[in-house]
Amino acid sequence: MDVQLRHLRALVAVVDTGTFTDAATELGVSQAAVSRSIAALEEALGVRVLQRTTRHVTLTGTGTQVLAGARRILDEVTHLSRLGERQRSELRIGYAWAALGKHTRRVQRTWAALHPGTPLVFAHTNTLSAGLSDGTADVAVVRRALEDPRFESAHIGTEARCAAVATDNPLARRRTLHVRDLIRYPVAIDARTGTTTLDLWSPGPAPENVRTTHSVDEWLLLIAAGQAVGITSEATANQNPRPGVAYRMLRQTPRIDVWLAWWRDDPPPHLDDLVRLSRVAYTTPPKAS
Repeated sequence: MDVQLRHLRALVAVVDTGTFTDAATELGVSQAAVSRSIAALEEALGVRVLQRTTRHVTLTGTGTQVLAGARRILDEVTHLSRLGERQRSELRIGYAWAALGKHTRRVQRTWAALHPGTPLVFAHTNTLSAGLSDGTADVAVVRRALEDPRFESAHIGTEARCAAVATDNPLARRRTLHVRDLIRYPVAIDARTGTTTLDLWSPGPAPENVRTTHSVDEWLLLIAAGQAVGITSEATANQNPRPGVAYRMLRQTPRIDVWLAWWRDDPPPHLDDLVRLSRVAYTTPPKAS
């Protein structure tokens, strides 16, 4: 059996993006190369890992198990590579949706005053670990608790939830909304990295139509076109203004917890300062201008 890392990367990319075309774009290769990698993986394993139709790509039962193993292998390879790298001259903070929202600039400025030789750089990556697993980030901003025991985390604050609707939607005329106001519309949900689940409507009825998205940009495009509504953190509204999208605060919904996470066995330099500055930003009201 000759399973190669490129085969595993192709499988993960196809599943995460949903199509061979998007996987090719993410990997920077041709669609044919992705197809060849999946075919080579299936030949090497002697099993089918993906079911393909003209419109959908889904995992087989065995493919689900192979995907879990592929993710673990790729994560460990990346981690081994990072252990051998020189210490970076910058501290990279990964995030899937909205960095630290309205607190991002404040933390960057106070960090720059404290550590002028180590820039704090925020990097967007729509993965569960917000870039930790693939080495994109040294620290990650996450709004869903990481269950992976390889990662350590620190709670830094909470954020309110808001609805996102098209600007020509009648709901945009109101200052605040309730989740029940959204029931009759399709709801866009990113189940992989988003913070919205149908549990938000419990114990009442939940929306019947869910539009699955795979990134904040795809989510915003659906909403701006009036094809869906969404629920997100106030940080998204602050960091992702979009023509055609109106954000409105939601009443009576649980706040969203925000953590910083890092590799347990490889914490970055000055981590304590970063955690402290982030907590201060979330707990100190902004100065009036």
